[in-house]
Amino acid sequence: MTPTTRPPRTSASASSSPHTVLIASVATAALAGLLFGFDTAVIAGVTGALKAKFALSEAWLGFTVSSALWGTLIGAMFVGTLGDRYGSRNVLRMLAFLYVVTALGCALAWDWYSFIGFRFVIGIAIGGSSVLAPAYIAELAPPAQRGKMVGGFQFAVILGILLAYVSNAVIGALDLGDSEWRWKLGIVALPSLVFLALLFRIPNSPRWLLTKGRDAEAMDVLATIGMSPDVAKAELDAPKGDGRLSWTRHRKPITLAFLVAMFNQFSGINAFLYYLNDIFKASGGSLSPDLQAVMIGVANMVFTLLGMLLIDRIGRRTLLLWGSAGMTAALTVGGLALLGVLPSLLLLPSLIVFIMFFAPGSGAVIWVYISEVFPQNVRARGSSIGSSSHWGWNAVIAQAFPIAAAWSAGVPFLVFAAMMAVQFVTVLLYFPETKGVALEDMDAHMAR
Repeated sequence: MTPTTRPPRTSASASSSPHTVLIASVATAALAGLLFGFDTAVIAGVTGALKAKFALSEAWLGFTVSSALWGTLIGAMFVGTLGDRYGSRNVLRMLAFLYVVTALGCALAWDWYSFIGFRFVIGIAIGGSSVLAPAYIAELAPPAQRGKMVGGFQFAVILGILLAYVSNAVIGALDLGDSEWRWKLGIVALPSLVFLALLFRIPNSPRWLLTKGRDAEAMDVLATIGMSPDVAKAELDAPKGDGRLSWTRHRKPITLAFLVAMFNQFSGINAFLYYLNDIFKASGGSLSPDLQAVMIGVANMVFTLLGMLLIDRIGRRTLLLWGSAGMTAALTVGGLALLGVLPSLLLLPSLIVFIMFFAPGSGAVIWVYISEVFPQNVRARGSSIGSSSHWGWNAVIAQAFPIAAAWSAGVPFLVFAAMMAVQFVTVLLYFPETKGVALEDMDAHMAR
């Protein structure tokens, strides 16, 4: 069954140690997260300019911001099938090209309709890469390090968010006038080009190659990333399945993926990130909104690192429980501060505390959990369900938030706090721990 000759190794692996190839491949895929974070957060620095440029009401501003998110829903829903058919790495190359083109398109948009169109297409790239990059990383990572390595994708998302805030602050200080918003949106074309180039230096997923019967190539990749012979044999002997995602057979992982993504969005995290400057303006205070946004971004990055360190030690479920409890308290304080029940100066500390619990909890866990609960033969398509839930709720909340906040700035915070209390109970009663479970054993683990 296995040919006697093997294809040549990728350029990344030809002269590198296995550990180096593994880390380089994981880091390259994680760059998709950096672009994801940058492209979704950069909009916070241009909402005022877009509102003035295109004469937008609060409702139309919400639609403009959420236009990319409706694209992410499409990307998350349909790109998983392409990933299962053509391989995550190969489809990520197409998405990287979209990142480059749409970043330049947003910067050069000639009217509101062209801007919406480019933001929608960039959303397809974001949604697709949010499915395929974590799945690719999970398929390369050893079980004992999978949480940390897939968590690297979330860290890259947070780093991208921070870089977007810093970039907005730097470009805003350059006094570029009416073209300022174009520079803020177009600058991401540069890291997108780097991502595209690096994708041509990493191997295909060995697990995907095995599902396609390309055993010799798979064994070659397993050797280049340092997989032990015993593990490699287990990969080769693992059942490949029929590749059909079934509600009857996969009810539990489908439900878990949907719920972990839904609760991630009902924490309010992305509503805050998209409208952070507007929230801080509404609360008053002496610090500039851009500076406060950078502080939030730094806190997000630091505590995401903490989550990466803890996720393979104390587990996904424990992080979700602690995160839910802390977010419930922090969001309650923030909401009461915006309602005037508590001093407004508590808003910034409450958001930082919120980030302290979100980043190592829901933030660190979501992409790890979604990428590992499905069996190999339906992983990309199963991951699409979780990502579609994430982006669908994201779009709804992003569109509704400015309207709700205009009516009452504090009430959305209290709604999010209530949802985090519901998440705590749901995780406690229903979510299994997946720490240390081999991907080949996950199907049986879910059936218990």
